[in-house]
Amino acid sequence: MEDVASYTWVPPEYDLSRPPSQSASWKVPSPTLPGNFARSAKWCPDGSAALAQCEHREFRLLNPLGEDETTFNPHTFAQPAPILDYAWYPTASVTSPATFCFVASVRETPVKLLDASDGRLRASYRIVDHRERQIAPHSLAFNLSATRLYCGFEDAIEVFDVAQPGEGTRLHTTPSKKNRDGLKGIISALAFSPSYESDLYSAGSLSPTEGGNIAVFSETGGAVPVSFVSGGPAAGVTQLHFNPAQPHILYAAFRRRSEIFSWDLRDTTAPLKIYTPPSANDRETNQKRRFDVDLAGRFLALGDQEGRVSVFDLAAEENTPRLTYTAHSDALGSVSFHPTKPTLLSVSGSRHFHTDEDEESSSEDGEDEEDDQGQSGKAAVIRRSVARPTPVPLDASIRVWDFGPAGSGVVE
Repeated sequence: MEDVASYTWVPPEYDLSRPPSQSASWKVPSPTLPGNFARSAKWCPDGSAALAQCEHREFRLLNPLGEDETTFNPHTFAQPAPILDYAWYPTASVTSPATFCFVASVRETPVKLLDASDGRLRASYRIVDHRERQIAPHSLAFNLSATRLYCGFEDAIEVFDVAQPGEGTRLHTTPSKKNRDGLKGIISALAFSPSYESDLYSAGSLSPTEGGNIAVFSETGGAVPVSFVSGGPAAGVTQLHFNPAQPHILYAAFRRRSEIFSWDLRDTTAPLKIYTPPSANDRETNQKRRFDVDLAGRFLALGDQEGRVSVFDLAAEENTPRLTYTAHSDALGSVSFHPTKPTLLSVSGSRHFHTDEDEESSSEDGEDEEDDQGQSGKAAVIRRSVARPTPVPLDASIRVWDFGPAGSGVVE
């Protein structure tokens, strides 16, 4: 009989006593797309690949063949319109071609189930409104058994049978005569409890309400919420995440807020804890920043507008970060813990408008010439450049950070 202990999963050990070392780096922009950058990136469930959502309507698959992380071999999957959300299939792995896929919400198109190896369409799921218009959801989530796909959009959640592409079942989330409890506005975030003993999932709305804009639903309960969480800020919800090791703990991020709020679903009357990064009082934008919790449920990581990563110890009494370090020189869009290694994936980039000095100089010369003509008896005409400035990120990179014992500080 083989040793049973050899099959026991041991979570990776993170050394937070010093900044991590950089084990890989990849630049997103290209000569043809200088303003491109990754908005977010997620490891697939077994960590054999990562998928990045980019500004210029495309996905980038990183490390698709499972080679060493220092030799990224990105594949690009262009989309016809802006990408709203995406989610890995729950058992996706490079080693299993049948499961290596993800769903994507692209504006004004059906939800797509795409093969992650080459981007080909495997299936599509249509959401149509009362005007026969194609609706793209703002949030996507598979249930724990991967049999159903949940899609959040304005005032409703559409539920699809993954094995039967086509149309789904609509759950109206707004209050009605039969059900006064509900969520108004765009359902912007969805997350399922990681417990197989539960069929609960949470949904958040972009529209703040007096009773709260985060509700807990049951798969068997339909559109009637099980409960609401209260005490959060009056702001739109941008992300929800359950603790993988403690399924009763729910975390939430909000628009234009740096803090991460947490609730114990056994008592939803007030937040359990609020995790505050060092830049909580700095200026905030509408840019979404995705946080993450490691698979063992011990650490929470998030980025800020200045390109710093803060890592919180969830078992600690205090709500300040255990470690903060500079990872990028631009706004940090998302972080993602590797499921089996002590590494963290981070992406950066945001829109910065810079005035072209050559255009300014040319415009000023033209104005001087027109002024001279005006002095000689002709009407003075001032012409200004109408060229639209192109936004360019300060740092559009994807990086992998090693928190293992062998780390020796940040490598630039």
